Amino acid sequence: MALAALVTLGLNLCAAGLAQQQPSPVPDAPAPQSAPPLTGVDGSPITPGKGEANDPTAPSSSSTSQQATPSSQAPSSQGKDEFQAKPPEMPATGEGAERDATLIRLNVNFVEVPVTVKDSKGKLVPGLTYRDFRIFENDTREPISYFTVDPFPLSIAFVIDQSLTSDVMAKVDNSLDAIQGALTPYDEAAVFSYSNGAQERTGFTGAQSNRLPAVLALTKSSGTEMLVPINDGPFASCNIRENGNCVDPNLQAGRSAGNGTFITIPKEIHTLNDAILAAAKELSTRPIGRRRIIYVISDGKEYGSKATYKEVVRYLQTNKIAVYGTAVGTSALWGEGYVSRLHLPFTMYDNRLAGYVIQTGGTLDSERNLNGIEKSYQAIAEEARNQYTLGYYTHEPFIDGKYRKIDVRVDRPGLEVIAKPGYYPSGQDAR
Repeated sequence: MALAALVTLGLNLCAAGLAQQQPSPVPDAPAPQSAPPLTGVDGSPITPGKGEANDPTAPSSSSTSQQATPSSQAPSSQGKDEFQAKPPEMPATGEGAERDATLIRLNVNFVEVPVTVKDSKGKLVPGLTYRDFRIFENDTREPISYFTVDPFPLSIAFVIDQSLTSDVMAKVDNSLDAIQGALTPYDEAAVFSYSNGAQERTGFTGAQSNRLPAVLALTKSSGTEMLVPINDGPFASCNIRENGNCVDPNLQAGRSAGNGTFITIPKEIHTLNDAILAAAKELSTRPIGRRRIIYVISDGKEYGSKATYKEVVRYLQTNKIAVYGTAVGTSALWGEGYVSRLHLPFTMYDNRLAGYVIQTGGTLDSERNLNGIEKSYQAIAEEARNQYTLGYYTHEPFIDGKYRKIDVRVDRPGLEVIAKPGYYPSGQDAR
């Protein structure tokens, strides 16, 4: 019995040792997990290969965006805008200009409208949202598809009138040194001048480069003198003289300038149209995504240009160029500045600059003294840079070449809205 018990005990110990040497069981691998669904910026679902909000079973982007909109941006007490059901694309701060250029390239029916809003005191109005704006093309309201308040870099062409009288020209010459202070390192500038014909002083260069002030210094001029034709007396053989010399040998007594019985005053030459067109052609080559600005410093007189007013306005509206200006001389006088906008047939245009400003959505500042002219550079550059940029997709055939009327409204009383009144479609947007 003792031997049997010992054998049984040994077998049990061997079995226990074998059980301890067996490896522990391997746990099961984790079950595969499905990837989270893709969502857009506004929370709407994105189907791979189809894009955003194409899944008929997914919730609409309008309901999703309404749920994600903070209560602080809810519509005002005027009621919910059923027309603007889906909010426009609003890029992050600092990405507005880059995204704007992409939209223009990819969507040939996209229309960009810079808008300036001022209060009753002429101050810029900040803090508006896309819900405050209404935009109409050819009297048909368009949903706003793009909205940003980011400042845009400027490509600005300065056009300086050198046909001003000597006293006004002296003020303009002294103010040119303040131009560079109104620009930022991200801007670029070109300089043009005109009297009897347009002249390009420099192409586009960095706004804070050393080249710009040097060119502006070379653009300064002595202006013109108001000479009175003489048709009788010792100087009758040459009716207009300057420093004792005949200005034009063709002006002889009894010919173009008249004689003792009649007098014909020679016409003044102010080629404003040609100068703006020359600046616009240079601006049309600048990359999209920059504000294209022509800044004119002039009294607005126009006579003797080869280009017509309608041709230049159409070129400006086709290439998205806005004209801003500082009116000086007689156009800046109170009362006379408004009367000079009227035109009598067969006479010189006394203020053609105002028409360019209105037709392109710019602003015009009238200044008489040096301090006012210098401040106008800063004020207008600030307005051109800090605008509301609205975008929409036109319902019209984009390349038919017909003029489209634009009307921008703000749903708040007492505000002045400045925007271009219309545009011509451009084939450049189809590239």
